Amino acid sequence: MITIAVDAMGGDQAPKSEVEGALRAARTLGVRVLLVGKKDLLERELSFHAERDSLPVEIVPATQVVTMEDSAARAVRTKRDSSIRVACRLVRDGLAQGVVSAGNTGAVMATAKIVMGVVDGVDRPALSGLFPTMQGTPAVMVDVGANVDCSSELLVQFAVMGEIYSRVVLRIPNPRVGLLSIGEEEHKGNETTRLVWPLLKSLPINFIGNVEGRDLYTGKADVIVCDGFIGNVALKVSEGLVDAIKHMLKESLQATITRQIGYVLSRAAYTDFKKRLDYSEYGGAPLLGVKGVCIICHGRSNANAIKNAIRVAAAFSAGHINEHIERKLGRNQVGVT
Repeated sequence: MITIAVDAMGGDQAPKSEVEGALRAARTLGVRVLLVGKKDLLERELSFHAERDSLPVEIVPATQVVTMEDSAARAVRTKRDSSIRVACRLVRDGLAQGVVSAGNTGAVMATAKIVMGVVDGVDRPALSGLFPTMQGTPAVMVDVGANVDCSSELLVQFAVMGEIYSRVVLRIPNPRVGLLSIGEEEHKGNETTRLVWPLLKSLPINFIGNVEGRDLYTGKADVIVCDGFIGNVALKVSEGLVDAIKHMLKESLQATITRQIGYVLSRAAYTDFKKRLDYSEYGGAPLLGVKGVCIICHGRSNANAIKNAIRVAAAFSAGHINEHIERKLGRNQVGVT
C-alpha cells in the first residue's frame, strides 16, 4: 500500500480540509495517509468522523507550523519540527512515498529540496501546472513558479521532466512539447528561448517548436516549457480569468426570469463547465526533480483538492517518475551539464 504524508497544518482551512481529504483518499483510493501536525488539533478534527478507526489514516506529531508570512529561509532555518519538514523527513526516511501540502509554496519547495534531496542530473526542481484544453486532455506547463530566472540548460531539464510526467502519469503516448514564446518562428523570443530551441530540437522527444500564450488552452501542445516567472504569471492570470468567467456567466444567466429558466435547464452543462476548470479536480502541482514525490496545493484547497492531490502523489509514486528522470538526465544522456 502506497503511503502519503500530508502536511495537515498548511492550508487556509487546515486541518479541516486536510483531515477530510485524507479520509476520502483512504476510503476511495486504497492508500495509507499520515497526517502530520499538532496532535491535539488533528485528534479533535478526526473525532468528527466516525469512520476514522476503519481507515488507514494515522497521526504523526509535529510541534511547529510554517505560516504564509514566513520566508522560505526562515522556515527552513528555524522551524525544524514544522509539519512540512516532518512530512518531508518521512519521505526521505522511506516511511512515505510522497508528501502533499497546501502550505507556503516557497517554504514547501525549499524544505522538500533540502530535506528530500534532488534527483541525480537535476540542477533545480521545477513546479508543474495543469491547464485544461479544448482537446479534453490537460497540458503540462513547466515551470510555474519555482525558478524565476532560468538558463537554457534548465529549460532542457524542464522539457524532459514534463515529457515524462505527461507520458507516464497522464498516459499521453507521444507528448508534443512546445516552447512558450512570443511567436511560432524559431527566431522569435528572447535570448534564452533562441538558445534553447536547437537544444530542444536535438532531444529524443516530440518537440514541435514555439507555442504562443493563446495556445495554452487549445491543446496544441501537451507540454509547455517556460521559466518560472512567465509560468507563474500565466497561471495566476488563468486563475483570475476562470473566476471572472464563472462569476459573469452565472450572473448573466440569472439576470432575468427567462434566463433563470434557461439557467435551470442548463445547470448540468454549467456544473460540467465549472468542474472542467476547477483546480480542485487536478489536486496540486508536482515539484518535479526532488527525490520522492512532492505535490503542492493551492492555499485555499478544499477536501476534494486534498484527496486529488493524494491521488496524484500516489500515481507519481506508482509510475516511478524519478527513475525515469534519472535515466534521462542522470548520465548526461541529453547533453545537459
